[in-house]
Amino acid sequence: MTTTTPSRGRRRAPTRMERAAGKAAALQRPRVILALLLLLGLTCVMLLDGYLRAEVGGDQRVRDGASASKVPDKVLNGGPILTFRNGQPVTQTIPKKTIVLTFDDGPNPTYTPTVLKILKKYDVPATFFLVGSMVSRYPDIVKQMVSQGNEVGIHTFTHVDLSYQSDARIKREMEQTQLALAGAAGITTTLFRAPYSSETDAIDNYSYPVYKTLGAEGYTSVFVDTDSDDWKQPGVAKIIKWATPSGTSGSSVLFHDAGGVRSQTMKALPTYIAKMKAKGYTFTTVSGAIAKNAATQRPVTSTGAAAGTSTGTVTAGAQPSAAPTAGAPAGTAPGSGQTTVGSAAGGSGNSNGNGNGRISALQAAHREATGMTLYEGKSLIWAVRVAEWVVPGLAAGLTVVGVAVMSRFGMMLILARRHYRQRNKRRFSWGATVTRPVTVIVPAYNEKECIANTLESLAKSTHPIEIIVVDDGSSDGTSEIAREAARSFGMNNVRVIRQENAGKPAALNNGVRNASYDIVIMMDGDTVFEPDAVHQLVQPFADPEVGAVAGNAKVGNRNTVIGAWQHIEYVMGFNLDRRMYDLLRCMPTIPGAIGAFRREAVLAVGGMSEDTLAEDTDITIALHREGWRVVYQEHARAWTEAPASLKQLWSQRYRWSYGTMQALWKHRKSLTDKGPSGRFGRVGMPLVVIFQIITPVFAPLIDVFTVYSMIFVDFWASLAMWFAVLGIQLFCAAYAFRLDREKYRYLMMLPLQQLAYRQMMYLVLIHSCITALTGGRLRWQKLKRTGEVGTPAGAS
Repeated sequence: MTTTTPSRGRRRAPTRMERAAGKAAALQRPRVILALLLLLGLTCVMLLDGYLRAEVGGDQRVRDGASASKVPDKVLNGGPILTFRNGQPVTQTIPKKTIVLTFDDGPNPTYTPTVLKILKKYDVPATFFLVGSMVSRYPDIVKQMVSQGNEVGIHTFTHVDLSYQSDARIKREMEQTQLALAGAAGITTTLFRAPYSSETDAIDNYSYPVYKTLGAEGYTSVFVDTDSDDWKQPGVAKIIKWATPSGTSGSSVLFHDAGGVRSQTMKALPTYIAKMKAKGYTFTTVSGAIAKNAATQRPVTSTGAAAGTSTGTVTAGAQPSAAPTAGAPAGTAPGSGQTTVGSAAGGSGNSNGNGNGRISALQAAHREATGMTLYEGKSLIWAVRVAEWVVPGLAAGLTVVGVAVMSRFGMMLILARRHYRQRNKRRFSWGATVTRPVTVIVPAYNEKECIANTLESLAKSTHPIEIIVVDDGSSDGTSEIAREAARSFGMNNVRVIRQENAGKPAALNNGVRNASYDIVIMMDGDTVFEPDAVHQLVQPFADPEVGAVAGNAKVGNRNTVIGAWQHIEYVMGFNLDRRMYDLLRCMPTIPGAIGAFRREAVLAVGGMSEDTLAEDTDITIALHREGWRVVYQEHARAWTEAPASLKQLWSQRYRWSYGTMQALWKHRKSLTDKGPSGRFGRVGMPLVVIFQIITPVFAPLIDVFTVYSMIFVDFWASLAMWFAVLGIQLFCAAYAFRLDREKYRYLMMLPLQQLAYRQMMYLVLIHSCITALTGGRLRWQKLKRTGEVGTPAGAS
């Protein structure tokens, strides 16, 4: 029998849903791009955070014992301040009874503020050689440091031995530290101290070219005369002793305010300052020592020295060029009227803390950061702040998600085992055997490849059925093929109803209205049932509390990579989940491929709604809220044709995930309802949100963190952890396959599924989230079918 809804004509205006679908389609590509940009942004943030912590690009090599045969003797035996004039080195010593107090490796949020308090209390300036990554993480400390009148220098960005690095890496280390200083305190600097350096006699053939190159760019390299060796933590008394210069000689003294436990340094510093002041010593900065030499000694008049043709040690007068000219570090502005060492020699001017205005002699190495240098520096600081907030937050979130995932696995295994044992007991029964006829509704839209196979499988049903094929405006002759197939199979119980294209929910509602029996079974037009599927599916209706039954959907085209991935997902994810949800009485979805309903229950909740893309999830939740019980019948098996291409898979899962979000939002009031509705809202809905939305979004980040850790942290430990998680998933999947009596060989695809398939599902879910936030809508989407899923025997 065929019922046809009259057509209004070939040409018609697009419906509201079609117009909305057009808008949604137009917005899909930007949303996908945005999803990819989010993943790219996250990766960049992680790399930045790892770079700051020396995990990315870290180099722990330290050169020791190299020859110094190519280093001029007067450099090796000279003072701790080294500059270059026209390629020739010039060193300076510290004036007598003068101490240049220097600190390396900071800033540190614990110790550096304590040092600043001590310096302020004793009215003592110091020079801090800062690690750029630490500057970018703690900019407020650097700003306070500069505003207090202290001087800062560069100690590279990641604290690497520059003698091992390429010219490009050296340039990057210097420029990035300058940008960090610009962003933190609005300045750049001409002072430099290499990591792992000490006195000038430790300069070797590998490090000397580095100092020469930086000297040509205007940098002043600073070494030490006296090393407190506080990093050895020898005790307060020894730190003070080792930091005290001999006799009345001036000295560049090294302490550390970071890089380890510095509690002994904090205790030694006040005593040391008081002791040296009592001995008549004054404290200054590197620039202060240079200015003091220039102010108290006569200039060198050697023609060779003035011309830059000799190598000399300057103990008085000659002042190396601390102000860069050609090739100057970022932030300098030659000829802009900024104060240089020479103009500050008289000690006039005050520091204002941000490099603006006149700079005192104690901070003469500072330059005001302007223009792009300043903006790039501030951008770096903000980027680091984002990374400092995002990465720990993600780590904490992933810990929570990891615990949730492991808990879910454990809960699924326990409840699935309990469900299997309960439902497969010999004495288990839903009640009296259901033998009365039922109605099977087959919505079809352009299903010419599959509809005949679908009807053939229903013709073999062991249960009495009536079949209603609802042709939703197909243009490929689906209804004619259905009628011909029914005739060829000798089926007198088939009705074909044609309607204008209105979507799957409308097609199902049309079938429900025309159903002759009180139980309706809904299936897709590309699905084939096993002979006893209908009989098994309707048995739970012997229990009057049951309003709907979810069947066991199987992937028929599983012999491709994409098909195998979906097969694993169907068996492990969907069916294990349904066993768990069944026992918890909060089944969220009855699959569109195979599901059964009481007709009265469907009509009572208003039928299949067009409000969401996931009409199956929508009506399942609606039935829960009306007090009906929804159960899972594992023995009712149907074979469906899964998407055969990534594009089709994306389209299907996008609709599923977005539709699920719509359904959850539509039924959000169940969270505060009482009775059955409240039960689902407070049990089922949180489980769905956590395990179908939040967990899939975060799951790929586990892979990102794993790859990051394998490359930059500990390869073998990270790889072992990844395999441990994979092992747990493999065990759960194997157990699910055992319960469903599936062949284990498909589990060989599980590792590849974790590497590729999960990332795609992440992008799909992000795409869906963006669509939900932007208010987009989609309609029932048609996937391309091949009709390769025939009878169940052939599929298996």
